[in-house]
Amino acid sequence: MPVLSEIALDQLFRDARTHRWWQDRPIPEATLREVADLAKLGPTSTNSSPGRFVFVVSREAKEKLKPHLDEGNVRQTMSAPATVIVAYDTEFYEKLATLAPNSPDARSWFAGKPEAIERAGFQGSCLQGAYLMMAARALGLDCGPMGGFSHQGVDGAFFPDGRFRSNFLINLGYGLPEKLHPRQPRLAFEEFCSIA
Repeated sequence: MPVLSEIALDQLFRDARTHRWWQDRPIPEATLREVADLAKLGPTSTNSSPGRFVFVVSREAKEKLKPHLDEGNVRQTMSAPATVIVAYDTEFYEKLATLAPNSPDARSWFAGKPEAIERAGFQGSCLQGAYLMMAARALGLDCGPMGGFSHQGVDGAFFPDGRFRSNFLINLGYGLPEKLHPRQPRLAFEEFCSIA
């Protein structure tokens, strides 16, 4: 597999930043669909794909989300062209017959096992949310992931039947680079890695 160009690495990692200020520019629905289509290709345990995404775009949906945001996240979320609720399906195992045909007993690994469901659902949706951010960046969008919101409130407003559980939010759009702060420090390799 070829190494990505320096330009691509810059776009995905080195120059990519967490944005909180947005241009007044909508994201075409076709782009949101393409982001999701790319994100779904990333690996999850047993290909379980527990992540569920709600693209909050309409004014009505944004107003439904607004009361559940921490105060410091209201402005950036309400002005973003789209906010993704990254959630997970607590019944994801019902799709394993289709998603994991090489593991015919995979459903039994989760059905009736709340701890296994929670672990796989949470871990998988974390991965899928990260894939979504990378897909968005690859397609020219900026991202603003955040966790400052009431999970209970969002789940009640958007997932009233209790089947899906929110994990985190990602604002998507076209950021205003002049509003960015300098990049914060990162750990040196030796501070967070070892080679055994």
